Amino acid sequence: MGYMKWLVMFVFLSICSQTAAQSDLQVSVFSITSKTVYLKWTKYSGAASYKISAALKSSPNSPFAFATFGPNTVMGSITSLSQDVEYIFTVEALDASQTVLSSASTETTTAPDMMEPIKTVKSKDSRTLMAEFNPKTGATHYVIRIENINGFFREDTVSSSPAEINNLSPYTEYSLSIMAANSVGRSQPSTPVTAKTVLPPPQISTSSPSNDSIVVSWTPVAQAVQYTVSIYSFAIGTEMRYNTSNTSLTFPGLDAGSLYGIKGSAWDPEGRNGEGSLYVNQTTRPPTPSSVNISVVMSSNMAGLSVSWELDQEVYGTIEYHVTSDQSLRCNSTSSSCTLSPVGCGEVHTIEVTAFNEAGPSHPSIPVVFITFPCPPESLTLVKSSEENCTLMWNMVPYADGYEAFIKKADGSEEPCTTTGNNCTYHCQCGHTYLMSVFAYNQAGRSQEGKVLNYTTVPCCPESVSVSAVSTDTLEIMWMASQGAELYETRAADSSEVILCNDTSPMCALSDLSCDRSYSVVVTPCNEISGCNRACKPHSRDTAPCMPTNLNLSLKNSSSVSVSWTANNRNATYTVSADGESARYTCTTSGNSCDVTDLPCGSTYKFSVSASSSAGQSLPSFLVSLETEPCCPVNLMVEQVTQAMTNVSWSQAKGAHLFITSLTSPRGHASCHTQDSHCLMGCITCGTNYTVTMEAFSVSGRMSNCTYQGFSSSICCPSGVRLYRMASNSMRVYWRSTGTNHSSIAEMVGSKNNYTCTASPGENTCDVDNIQCGDVYSVVVAPLTPEGSKVPFCPQRLYSVTCSGSDVGTVIYRGKRSVD
Repeated sequence: MGYMKWLVMFVFLSICSQTAAQSDLQVSVFSITSKTVYLKWTKYSGAASYKISAALKSSPNSPFAFATFGPNTVMGSITSLSQDVEYIFTVEALDASQTVLSSASTETTTAPDMMEPIKTVKSKDSRTLMAEFNPKTGATHYVIRIENINGFFREDTVSSSPAEINNLSPYTEYSLSIMAANSVGRSQPSTPVTAKTVLPPPQISTSSPSNDSIVVSWTPVAQAVQYTVSIYSFAIGTEMRYNTSNTSLTFPGLDAGSLYGIKGSAWDPEGRNGEGSLYVNQTTRPPTPSSVNISVVMSSNMAGLSVSWELDQEVYGTIEYHVTSDQSLRCNSTSSSCTLSPVGCGEVHTIEVTAFNEAGPSHPSIPVVFITFPCPPESLTLVKSSEENCTLMWNMVPYADGYEAFIKKADGSEEPCTTTGNNCTYHCQCGHTYLMSVFAYNQAGRSQEGKVLNYTTVPCCPESVSVSAVSTDTLEIMWMASQGAELYETRAADSSEVILCNDTSPMCALSDLSCDRSYSVVVTPCNEISGCNRACKPHSRDTAPCMPTNLNLSLKNSSSVSVSWTANNRNATYTVSADGESARYTCTTSGNSCDVTDLPCGSTYKFSVSASSSAGQSLPSFLVSLETEPCCPVNLMVEQVTQAMTNVSWSQAKGAHLFITSLTSPRGHASCHTQDSHCLMGCITCGTNYTVTMEAFSVSGRMSNCTYQGFSSSICCPSGVRLYRMASNSMRVYWRSTGTNHSSIAEMVGSKNNYTCTASPGENTCDVDNIQCGDVYSVVVAPLTPEGSKVPFCPQRLYSVTCSGSDVGTVIYRGKRSVD
């Protein structure tokens, strides 16, 4: 009907239209059903009629249907088509002679055919219906038309069967028809069917009035005649159902602290069960706590009551426990313990535990009465019952089963005492500080620490006291530090004087004492609290001997000194020390004199005397110096430099500062004074034996006489040396005879040649052959020593030897010079 109305309206408008003709004919599809296609086209100028022809798309040149329309019609239909088939439609504009003026074509597919009625309709819930239908060939989707008592409601597009129709009203009747559709259109609606939604779910609320029951209630559901309520136990996995016409229901006999799921539904007068509600979770109240145990705990020096109980492992969810005391203390916990704090000593508490969960509280536990630890005893006093025993006393306190006293030394050691009375006796030693405290205890524990009594005994007498003399007027006293001593008073006394020393260290030096005296020494320990211990025993000690005085020295010989002094000690041994540069020499005696012997030469010694006894050693006497005679040089050597001069040298001599060296012979005497270790002496006669002596002097004038092996001067050199020409180029060397029994040697040294000749003892000439003329010769004649060496310092003479042809010519004397 709808399509026909549109067609009539369109034709009417087309008849009345004065639209201008177009140059080309255009066609389009206006509407499609399963058997009819509606086309519209543009008006063509000069057309007397319009013709529509239809052909299958598979056979476009074989039209099988025609329809003709007047010149003023621009829309028309062609019928008797098949459903869901592709067609080609052609519109032709004809003139009065049926000649085609223009044509246009279009393609389309027909819509599906009308479907069968919906097979079944079921309620999914109070607002949803499930429709099941047979699918239609050629349909790509489906349209379900929904109508209520007021007529058309809405249309839903679905893709397949079964289809879900949502957002309906509960307990309402609906009329449903279905249409097949594809891309070009849809079929006619099917025959409608009716269906009714079910009742909505009850709105359930739950609570647990006790740990074994749950109460369920709900608001009435309109049109409901009965209700079904089910309860599911999550713990054991079972479900129970109950029917009622009321709006509340109680479930008894449930497990405490368990989780249950509860849902309900309403029944309509037609006997249909409505939509079920969602599960509502409800927990029963927790079980009553049992086996409550109480103990005292400490935290940050604050006492509390630790309350514990047994947990039921089958309980669901989080349980919070509230612990209360009739002393206005409270604590909460989700575990099996809780601490009430703070609590004081000597308190009586009545304690209950209540469990809470989301359902509410359990019944309180059986009340437990608990007495806290007693208060600490007061009025501590100390009574010294004997020299080394002390008694501690105190007042008794309520709720105490007994007392424990602790007597602690400052070194950390502790002596406990347990009693049901009010006193304890203990051993108190010297030199200790005692910290005394008393605790009262009962089944809840012991009291906190009360007043601490501090008591210090007198310090102990020092042990291992040693007294030693460090000088003639000083005693050094040392001891092991004594227990409890803060200060030591050291006292040394003899018949005429008392010397005191106060110090905190375990040692003391008592000075300004008299030498060679006997003293009584006492070390007394003290502290500020208990004073001094005057019962310590004395120690006797003698001071060291007095220093010897009036030291005298007497040199007995070159290596021995006699020492004497004034002796002024009661009983002492005296030691004389002579300290030199590298050694010490001593002698010992109990008298007042002593000889020091075997002193080396050339040294200075410092002499002192010291006295010693069992009490120690005196200071040494003042020093007196003494110098021994200088040492003689160990080695002395005389070396002749010229015929009349010698060089005398000697080794170092310890202690010697000045030397006088002498050469003595019947033919003459030579000497020298020097601080050196050598000297040069002249006026020596050749061929003479000399005696060699020395006097060595120290810086203070002490002298030593030194004698050495004799010295013989060298043989005298010959004199009157002449050179004479001989035949056959020979030369004769002549000298004045010395009359000795020594051989002599003559040497001629020229610039080109050297010549020598030797004369036997007693002779005074020798000849040299084959002399080269035309040269200047240095001529030396020297005697030979018994060892065969020549005397080195005889003089030279120069001679020019000329040539006469190839032979020696004139010999000319040129002068003389010393030996090089």
